[in-house]
Amino acid sequence: MEENTSAFDAFELNMSNNVLGLLKETSTWTYFLSILGFIGIGLMVVFGLLFSTIFGSMTPYDQVGFNTGYLGLAYVALALLYFFPVYYLFNFSRKMKNALRMKNNEDFAAAFSNLKSHYKFVGILTIVIISLYVLLFFFALIGASAF
Repeated sequence: MEENTSAFDAFELNMSNNVLGLLKETSTWTYFLSILGFIGIGLMVVFGLLFSTIFGSMTPYDQVGFNTGYLGLAYVALALLYFFPVYYLFNFSRKMKNALRMKNNEDFAAAFSNLKSHYKFVGILTIVIISLYVLLFFFALIGASAF
């Protein structure tokens, strides 16, 4: 007689209750952090636009040729850059909650795919920022040795 196993049975067999509880708690915290991230992105966009329009015309730096309105646009660009890891984190928490609730292996795999994308994005961004710091330090040494 052939035994009929479904994806739901395989899902439950591979995960202990302790691991399921840890994943549920992790998805709750990542959801909270992603919501805070979206709020932070919204504030960055609002303040960046305010800074570039209203406050950009009221600075004393215009006399020396520095328009601070461009700094507001930098805030908006940083908010756009920050959007992607927060979005991946949000998708991880949403898919993980659904996978645990419905015992769905596809959502479970998609959740970890989003978590991988989140960490990959953050890792690459960290490498780029460290590289820029090294490059700036190198140019600072060259500039200091010229004097």
